[in-house]
Amino acid sequence: MDLQTFFQANPKVAIAFSGGVDSAYLLYMAVTCGAEVGAYYLKSAFQPQFEFEDATRIAAELDIGLRVIPADMLTNDQITANPQNRCYFCKRVAFELIGRAAQSDGFPVLLDGTNASDSAQDRPGMRALRELAVRSPLRECGLTKQEIRQLSKQAGLATWNKPAYACLATRIPPGEVITREKLQATESAEKHLHELGFADFRVRMLGTAARLQVPASQFERALALREQIVAEFKRYYSAVLLDLEARP
Repeated sequence: MDLQTFFQANPKVAIAFSGGVDSAYLLYMAVTCGAEVGAYYLKSAFQPQFEFEDATRIAAELDIGLRVIPADMLTNDQITANPQNRCYFCKRVAFELIGRAAQSDGFPVLLDGTNASDSAQDRPGMRALRELAVRSPLRECGLTKQEIRQLSKQAGLATWNKPAYACLATRIPPGEVITREKLQATESAEKHLHELGFADFRVRMLGTAARLQVPASQFERALALREQIVAEFKRYYSAVLLDLEARP
């Protein structure tokens, strides 16, 4: 099955839209294939502002109205306790909210951007998708991340080379309670690195310290800008560590 066939069989769909590579290509293809489509963005403390801005811009470029669904994840103790399967509880909350909104708007099928490169064993959130009958057309059609990037480039989508991004909660070690302050510290620190020209990085919490992960090709830049980085990060963390293992 290809996406054209999928959308012929499902001509009226809602898409959980993050503004990332996968959901952007899925939304583009839904529009290209002539489906009636609604885009839904879940806005919570777990998503940085730039993701919301990206999603808003892309939806506008595709001439699709973006419905924003607010969610206060920090009121859910199963989520803030941050167990190993936290993603399951997050996905349940997120897709229940989006699903109710989509149903009220008259969309019978809810889609997400999971692709064929995503391992179900590594993603507890996939259990929630199955339980809520969320469809993943990219995965169903066998499209890998690399193929989606190439197809996105051919389609002229600006997201084709956008680095993969996981929610802010993933920067907090499992078992450590998630708070608004920790999420805001992470967002501020990562925004600062982006403004300094870094890409495809993570700022992870290690106790009260920040563990900076950048690709090996950016080590030299990190050292050259060490004083600026430390000065900014010490506003939120007790210490700043550079992970010498690097991001792959």
